[in-house]
Amino acid sequence: MPHTLAGPAHAELVIKKSRFMACVQPVDDRAQAQALVAALRAEHPQAAHVCWALLAGGQSAAVDDGEPGGTAGLPMLAVLRHQNLDGVLATVVRYWGGTKLGAGGLVRAYTDAVATALQGAVKVPRRRLARLGCRLPYALEGWLRRQLAQAGATLDEVQHGGEVQVSFSLPEDEAPALKAALEDGGRGQLVWDPTD
Repeated sequence: MPHTLAGPAHAELVIKKSRFMACVQPVDDRAQAQALVAALRAEHPQAAHVCWALLAGGQSAAVDDGEPGGTAGLPMLAVLRHQNLDGVLATVVRYWGGTKLGAGGLVRAYTDAVATALQGAVKVPRRRLARLGCRLPYALEGWLRRQLAQAGATLDEVQHGGEVQVSFSLPEDEAPALKAALEDGGRGQLVWDPTD
């Protein structure tokens, strides 16, 4: 089972006067990763390079940001893959120290920076979420909310009209049991959305 990270972890290496500031953090998708990279560039405008690698639900990326091709992003991505991670962004901000490291030196520096950051990271299993939706009478709304809270489901949206329309999410492997329990407890008064 792939893992993600509980939160960001950082590391800094200095190699021949160049600073490599690494961060590994959980992300949902490429858009979120690109926003984080843009914020990092704004935070470090004097940095020579802001390289990054992403594994998130099949949305992988490896960006060298001006380093010689294949010396930064791909080695960083290889570290994430080797650790069986998903939903993780690795970034390395490099401040150049004036000494060239060569292709091999760059690969080692970026690999070591990400690997060192991962040593301080807390890994958690990455579970796919199922999104469910149903309609029900107003009289059952409080009961449904309690059932969802007790099951650890996340209430995503509630709309009130002629009846209550609820959408929620929970780990995919727990969805069938909760759906069956809700159908049983709701005594046939829950109408599930057709996509579920």
